[in-house]
Amino acid sequence: MRKLSKIKRQPISLSRSSSIKTSYLNSETTLPLIVQPIIENLDLVYWLENNQQFVEKELFKHGAILFRGFKIDNVVAFEKCSLKICSQLFSENGEHPRENLSENIYTPVFYPAKKQLLWHNENSFNLRWPMKILFGCLQPASQGGETTIVNSRKVFEALDPRIKDKFIQKQVMYVRNYVEDLGRNWQTIFQTTNPSKVNDICQQSAIAFEWQPNGQLKTRSVRPAVVRHPVTNEISWFNQAQHWHPACLDAEDREYLFSLYKQEDLPRNCHYGDGTPIEDEIMEAICEVYQQLEVAIPWEAGDILVLDNILTAHGRNPYVGTRKLLVAVGDMTSFEEIKLRSS
Repeated sequence: MRKLSKIKRQPISLSRSSSIKTSYLNSETTLPLIVQPIIENLDLVYWLENNQQFVEKELFKHGAILFRGFKIDNVVAFEKCSLKICSQLFSENGEHPRENLSENIYTPVFYPAKKQLLWHNENSFNLRWPMKILFGCLQPASQGGETTIVNSRKVFEALDPRIKDKFIQKQVMYVRNYVEDLGRNWQTIFQTTNPSKVNDICQQSAIAFEWQPNGQLKTRSVRPAVVRHPVTNEISWFNQAQHWHPACLDAEDREYLFSLYKQEDLPRNCHYGDGTPIEDEIMEAICEVYQQLEVAIPWEAGDILVLDNILTAHGRNPYVGTRKLLVAVGDMTSFEEIKLRSS
């Protein structure tokens, strides 16, 4: 017994080669990298803790990692995994209509199941946004509902140089009218009923604001259309123009909005950074590139998808049935911070 008491406990090896295997959805794409366990009941939280460098390296390389077969089937387990991948998670700020499931975990944005949610880089219209976004699947839809992802580096490479040059030079202006009857009002977005506090927040966030005579708020934010990744040093197409420009809406939604509002009064719109209109045909060409590069991920219960928000845009296909996903975002940064880190 004395000899046994002197024996030091050796940690179980959870190295990449001995515990997981990697693959791709098919032979035509390396987006995302799929990581699956090869030993029974592998604890993903513990594995992530011991393989953080591997996860970081592969995320920078591929832009997206899909953890499959680890059976992460509840909010607590998903949050623990998210905290091993992100140094800090971001609590919801009221920007999007969704439900908080814990302090840091919430549902996806509420969006009609029959509609396609176009590709975007999360919160890229804001001054600050997350470097990482994570999705966890509790229940896939009975039909459709795939999360669609696109390599933002390849979007930049594939776009017509004339389009890229114009956006690089002029940037994107996001224009919002906080109307009461459609979308979220300014009280919800800014989480205050005090207009003076809204003014302060806008000034701190580089948002031009204008109060209308009827008390309605209008804001304009000019943000970059492309960014250089602070670690890989690659240039990515990084914006949400296709989420804001009316040319990217389906015919039904576009007709409905224009029956209610003038062009300048639309709840959301975007222009070039100097205020001039972005041509419809330019937005159509941009959406065509996204469509060509899109990869649709069919969900399985227990999946976790991790995205580098600069390197990979995401969207969602229409679906039928009940679809239950979890969302976490983390490692908040800003345009100024990544500019300093990449210089």
